[in-house]
Amino acid sequence: MEYITATSDMVDAVHDILHTAIKTIYPKYYPKEVAEFFCRHHSKEHVLDGIASGNMGVLVVENVIAGTGCFDNNHITGVYVLPSHQKQGCGTQIMNCLENEIRKKHDTAILDASLPAVCLYEHRGYKTVGHGIYELENDVKLVYEIMEKKLRVG
Repeated sequence: MEYITATSDMVDAVHDILHTAIKTIYPKYYPKEVAEFFCRHHSKEHVLDGIASGNMGVLVVENVIAGTGCFDNNHITGVYVLPSHQKQGCGTQIMNCLENEIRKKHDTAILDASLPAVCLYEHRGYKTVGHGIYELENDVKLVYEIMEKKLRVG
């Protein structure tokens, strides 16, 4: 298992991870409009922007790109793992790498947690500091937790 910086030739693999995870997991927790919103949001252009920032990485497991993570300053903006690789430590590995990068410049990491991920983040020491609501079409509301974790004592 190796976490490396994403490159532009990985855009299709990253896009596939995002859409496969969203379409598989999110419908169990959210109305279909939420999954559709996230798939639209995570377009190939959005992935290319993340790659261009230098802050997006991919987790390679046995020559397969199995997961991806991204951050902006001290904000973890996404962690996604293919369903076939979940519950195998992939998300933990990605989070460790993202937190280590953020720790170099910041004392605290912040993230917006989807409902299926809240428990994972709580187990990593994140605390809910707020709740977000994003209004979508058909009066559907995307509800999420705003969470933070102290990375350095100081």
